Amino acid sequence: MGVSVACALGCTVGQGLFAVSTVSGMDLRQRVTASEQRLADDRRQSDDDNAQLRRSVLDLSAQIEALRNEVATLRGHNERLTNDVADMQRTQKDRTQAVDARSRRFESAKVTMDGKEFVAEPAEKQEFDAALATYRRGDIAGAQTGFVSFMKRYPQSGYKPSALFWLGNTQYALRNYRDAEASFRALVMAEPDHLRAPEALLSVANCQVELMDVKSARKTFEDLVKAYPQSESASVARERLARLR
Repeated sequence: MGVSVACALGCTVGQGLFAVSTVSGMDLRQRVTASEQRLADDRRQSDDDNAQLRRSVLDLSAQIEALRNEVATLRGHNERLTNDVADMQRTQKDRTQAVDARSRRFESAKVTMDGKEFVAEPAEKQEFDAALATYRRGDIAGAQTGFVSFMKRYPQSGYKPSALFWLGNTQYALRNYRDAEASFRALVMAEPDHLRAPEALLSVANCQVELMDVKSARKTFEDLVKAYPQSESASVARERLARLR
């Protein structure tokens, strides 16, 4: 009986141990399996996270590249805008200068001729200068036409006394002594204080001499000496008066 009890006890203990061993092994496998599952889950999660991170990096890189392209485009636009503005400024400057140049062609300006200062239009000055240049080139008939045309166009011009003086010279050179005398006398009558007045009066007397009007010439020489005693023309008049006597 004692042996039977002992055997029974031993079997029971053995079964218990086997049961414990079996339970322990199963628990261990479950734990390992659970650990492996968690590890696999963690790896998948990590892979997903890494993939997401790579996608984010790629997206960020794409955004950066897009921003770079946008900045480059904006720089290009800015450069074109800067060039356009510069071109517009140059065009505006050119137009302004052109307008100013055109305006100056029509604006009156102060001029000085034979000691007299006055205001003249650009076209007025140009026409007088052209007639005088024609005279100085030796085209006497052309100069006469130019001065006559000038005085018809600008009868109140400040150039008129000078124009009369040079017109008289052209007429004298062409032997139109009566016309020349009238031109020179018109200058003296209109502006007796003009720089050319003494010389014009001397020319009146010279015209009278050419017309064989000695009496009038003598009178004109005397008037010249009285009116402009300090002038060079007065000195010439004195010499000619002496010869006329």
